[in-house]
Amino acid sequence: MSTAAWIEGALRRGPVYFDDEQRCWSVTGHPEALALLGDPAMFSSDLSDLVPRQDDFDLFRRGNVVQMDPPRHDELRRMVSRAFTPRVVAGLEPRIEAITGSLLDGHGSRFDLIDDLAYPLPVIVIAELLGVPAADRPTFRRWADRLFDRAGERLLDEDALAAVAPAVHEMREYLVEHVRRRRAAPADDLTTALVREGLDDEEAAAFVGVLLIAGHVTTTATLGNTVLCFDEHPGAADEVRASPDLLPAAIEEALRLRTPFPRLARRTTAPVTLGGVELPAGALVAVWLAAANRDPRVFTDPSRFDPHRNPNPHLAFGHGIHFCLGAPLARLEARVALRMLLRRYREIAVDSAEPIRYRNPWVMASPTRLPVAVSA
Repeated sequence: MSTAAWIEGALRRGPVYFDDEQRCWSVTGHPEALALLGDPAMFSSDLSDLVPRQDDFDLFRRGNVVQMDPPRHDELRRMVSRAFTPRVVAGLEPRIEAITGSLLDGHGSRFDLIDDLAYPLPVIVIAELLGVPAADRPTFRRWADRLFDRAGERLLDEDALAAVAPAVHEMREYLVEHVRRRRAAPADDLTTALVREGLDDEEAAAFVGVLLIAGHVTTTATLGNTVLCFDEHPGAADEVRASPDLLPAAIEEALRLRTPFPRLARRTTAPVTLGGVELPAGALVAVWLAAANRDPRVFTDPSRFDPHRNPNPHLAFGHGIHFCLGAPLARLEARVALRMLLRRYREIAVDSAEPIRYRNPWVMASPTRLPVAVSA
């Protein structure tokens, strides 16, 4: 069954229910997901004791702000929040434009949107911010592929976790060495800032790893998914090209309709009622962002791509204390890249002669290969 068909069926089952097949509680309603994500005291992000013990996971978890609760979550997040304010991010626009232009130059009428633009653009940007060599991006892509293409549909699948362990080990060793270099020779980058905040090598390496991976996969997915939406709705693409002010709203609609991370995991810290349903303490909960973003109680005609949708309170970047730290950067990168694509090419069509490849949609909704045919 496709995830889209699963989401439609899940929404029919109700906003909160126990899923025997997934072996956890599922939250699919938008108001219910909003309430859950806004209550970290009742719905914890720390699932460490539900994951099999493994040295690399245990060490990497120490700086993984995504799977952390307050107060430590708040302390770590404050350390880098200044680097991702809208004002600071806006200052990166000329650099993002320059990188996008150089990546697009030299291509003919056919190229792979992911290989040639959507992947390298955000990797170069986040690598420069962190001070890691952008030339190592094939290594970073191998890590991301292992982490987000893992098999399985269930949360905390032990076989899937075992499959990603080698990538976590390699990533930890690489990043610990990078942190140690920055400790010995400080530079003007985020890694040095984390070291100066007093993090030890393992904590800093894990935090850098989260920023490095999350700092590019969301933009890669958003670029690919927006082009797919335009291809499936050519009238919308023409409209955005004629009225460039519509582009930000079109990107938000693509984030809603093709939510990059379809679900998040939480665990109840005490018995709680959500959506009229009693959840026990210690319950594993899958928060289906992709389903919440199609909740017909909130979104009219939710399966339609509508660049005029307003308001559009999608949850693609999460909500509450774990709202995506890099959301302003991801939005800027997507906006700059798509604006330049639409200006440079009169037509951008998915090349039907070549296959599209996707990640495991239960883990991440994103193409990994997207051939396009363009006309200048």
